Amino acid sequence: MSFIDTESLVIGLSALGAFLTILAIGMPLIQRDGLSSRLKSVAARRDELARQQRENLSQSRRTRYQKKKSVDLMKQVLDKLNLQNVIASRELKNRLSQAGYRSQNAAVVFSFARLALPLVLAGLFLLFAGANSDLDLDLGMQLLIAAGLAVVGFYLPGLLVTNTAQKRQKTLMQNFPDALDLLVICVEAGLSIEGAFTRVSEELVDSAPDLAEEFGLTTAELAFLGDRKQAYENLAERTGLPATKSLTTALLQSERYGTPVSVALKVLSQENRDSRMAAAEKKAGALPAQLTVPMIVFFLPVLFIVIIGPAIIQSLENL
Repeated sequence: MSFIDTESLVIGLSALGAFLTILAIGMPLIQRDGLSSRLKSVAARRDELARQQRENLSQSRRTRYQKKKSVDLMKQVLDKLNLQNVIASRELKNRLSQAGYRSQNAAVVFSFARLALPLVLAGLFLLFAGANSDLDLDLGMQLLIAAGLAVVGFYLPGLLVTNTAQKRQKTLMQNFPDALDLLVICVEAGLSIEGAFTRVSEELVDSAPDLAEEFGLTTAELAFLGDRKQAYENLAERTGLPATKSLTTALLQSERYGTPVSVALKVLSQENRDSRMAAAEKKAGALPAQLTVPMIVFFLPVLFIVIIGPAIIQSLENL
């Protein structure tokens, strides 16, 4: 049996040590740096998000600029026609606020629509009548129809705003008794009126966003307006509801005469619950009268067929 001499063993161990040393030095360079890679991916994602944010901001600025240009053009046209008083009308702003249009340019857009829509509708009809020779209408009838369309175009924006305001008021009225109950709970818990309004707006933001918005605006006005009475009156004007007017009156009387706010809110809440119950009973009482026509049209013919049908079939078979 042959043995490895000492010199060969030393050379082999030296070579192995050198190999391990080189491997230890080169492994960090060969292995993938996971942290560096993650940092690079995070930086790349951050740059991408920043680019998207800049693009969205640029698009938003372009959109606002285009809207501002359009609104400025509308305002110039209305100024040339001396319609500044119409734009500044408090009644018009209240109507738009009740419909949910609180933008500073809402009155300008509404007034311009009432001015331009009649011309657009009448002009489009006249162009259609002139291009379509199949219409058997003389010039007088065409002008009469165009005038009718102009009248419709003049009243259409007002009808849309009124319809939107009525729908919004109906939604507000449905959720107002619950908001009053929450106000009573918050006031009895020791919160101030501002804190109660803030808490109610936070609680109703999902179930009743319109009412939460109104209470939030009232909270802001109570904080920044010098006259609290004006803040309460603005709430009544923005909504146009008798219930909010009653709430405004109750709060003003409580502040003026020092009566407990919780007592006034309890009475008002009970009145609103009774009013809602009375409205439900009224609808239930009117239901039989409303069902008369559908029963006559749909139910009685089927009943007559079921009752008289067999006798008619039997008599036909006996013939």
